[in-house]
Amino acid sequence: MRAAGSARGFAGLVLMPVAVIGVLAGAVAGSFSAGGGWGGGGGRSRWRRGDDAQRAAAVAARDAAQEAFYELDSAQRELELAVETVRAAEQGAAVQRALADYQDLRGRIDQVTVGYLDALDAVDLEAPEPPPGALAQARQRLEQASRELAAKQAELANFLSRLQPLVQHAEAQLIKVAPAVEQAKRALLGASGALDAVRAAGLRADDLAARLAELGPELTRLNEGASRHGVPQTLQRAQEVARRADGIRGDAEQLPERAREIDRRVGSLRTRIQALETKAGTVEPTLSELRRRFSAACWQDLQRVPQQVAEAGRSAQGKLAEAGRARDEQHWADATAAIGTVRALLETADGSVAAVAERLRRLNEAERNPQTEIERARFALRDAQRLAMAGRQAPDPRHAGPLDAAVERLERASRSLAAAGRHPDYWHFLTELDGVRGTAAEVVELIRAEHARH
Repeated sequence: MRAAGSARGFAGLVLMPVAVIGVLAGAVAGSFSAGGGWGGGGGRSRWRRGDDAQRAAAVAARDAAQEAFYELDSAQRELELAVETVRAAEQGAAVQRALADYQDLRGRIDQVTVGYLDALDAVDLEAPEPPPGALAQARQRLEQASRELAAKQAELANFLSRLQPLVQHAEAQLIKVAPAVEQAKRALLGASGALDAVRAAGLRADDLAARLAELGPELTRLNEGASRHGVPQTLQRAQEVARRADGIRGDAEQLPERAREIDRRVGSLRTRIQALETKAGTVEPTLSELRRRFSAACWQDLQRVPQQVAEAGRSAQGKLAEAGRARDEQHWADATAAIGTVRALLETADGSVAAVAERLRRLNEAERNPQTEIERARFALRDAQRLAMAGRQAPDPRHAGPLDAAVERLERASRSLAAAGRHPDYWHFLTELDGVRGTAAEVVELIRAEHARH
């Protein structure tokens, strides 16, 4: 019965349609694959379980290497910022050594990074059927890469720790940059405002505008920042810009008063020129009196004074006109220089006019009482002689010699005047006595200087 049944069953299977047979065949194959054999149920084969464990270990090694890479990259970015801070703010041998050491460390980090990337790309950990031993090799390489990345991170952290003193000093320098640049910009703004105010008052101030324009490129460099030009250079540039801008502002603020001062000086000099013209009119009458009453030797050196005073007056008038034009054109330096020339011309002319009058006065006194001049000279000599003998038994030859020569000069001048007759050379007489008093004064000054040294 059982045999017959089996036969019928077998026969029934054979007689099934082809499509059904295919479905059954697929089911059987699936059962075999899922169960690991014909018996059904049970675990996967040992070699498949080994691949999964190796794959998991390799993936874990990859994840650890990636984490080490990210940490190293983050630390390197921090070090880059520190290095850039030092590079921007510091100079000197220590900084150059630190930067060179950093470049060397960076090169070693790049080598380790390349090794990590090579290990990462060596095996496709997601491949269904990796080559035999590939997973184990990948894990080993990734673990080695992790160790090397971690070692470089530790080296990098150590380098950053050693760099900290330079970083702190550089940061302290960088802190100064922004206030210095801001101060320079405020100074430029103040200079620009002062220049605008001057122009509003009707003064061109072209020279100040040119000086302010020269600071434009410097402002551009300040705006480009210390990262491009360096902290020391930026600080120095900011200080220089502020100094020059403050100078421009100060000059602009003083410009209206400067213009008023030049106007006052021009007016004053114009009055002096007019006064000189009045005084010049007295020169010729005074010279006439000198010629009439005294010998030619007493006045011959003054003959050209009228011509010299007239020339000085004309020159002063011309220079004063130049000063006025320069003031109108707001060429302040030219106006000031012309005013100085006018003043010098007037002082020379005034001195010449005064010399003529003074000559007549002194000649009158010498003619009236020559003994007064002689006594003045003798008094100066006696005073010098007393000082030369103070605290001494004998005078110092350096003092006695000039004083003795002066005494002889005084006596000669006195004898010469007495023997001159009706028209003595009073001017020569006065000149000699002036020389005597001058010698006495020189000896006194020498003695006092010696006393001061001792």
